Amino acid sequence: MRTAPTPQPSSRRTDRRTSPAGPVRSASLPGLDQVDWDRIQDSSGSAAAVPGLLDRVATGDAETARAALAELRARICQYGFVVEQATAATVPFLWELAQRPEVACRAQIIRLLKNIADARQWESTAAVYPKLLNHRENHVVWERAARRAVRARRAAIERLMAEDDTEITRVTSELARTLGD
Repeated sequence: MRTAPTPQPSSRRTDRRTSPAGPVRSASLPGLDQVDWDRIQDSSGSAAAVPGLLDRVATGDAETARAALAELRARICQYGFVVEQATAATVPFLWELAQRPEVACRAQIIRLLKNIADARQWESTAAVYPKLLNHRENHVVWERAARRAVRARRAAIERLMAEDDTEITRVTSELARTLGD
């Protein structure tokens, strides 16, 4: 006599943002779905919320965009100087948003890029406590990767400096000084 099969635990992940049609994709920022956000960390744990926050910055009204950017800042550059593993992956999208005239909080995005470029919290600490470099989660490596990511897209500075918006040109010149451009 056969018995009914007993339910087996599923090996399928249930923590990914999916819809019946497949993974949730961002139409506003190409390439956003190419990053495996679930596997990298921000200050709150999994960086799975980062794409949604970037989308809200990209498409939201001024209040929505600023609130999303504030939450994103807390996740990838906490206190304005502590970067996380997800920071370097987020930087190219920040550069993209900073160049879009329709984005409501562009000056704040450029300030965030400057904060990331200035970040040396973990590197400074590791200079005094070198054992930090031996940890599995190497924050110094994340910090350096984030700074490299900002520098890698600095060609956009010239376009931003050419804008008519004085606040954009002011914060961009501050970022350029930080990068040595």
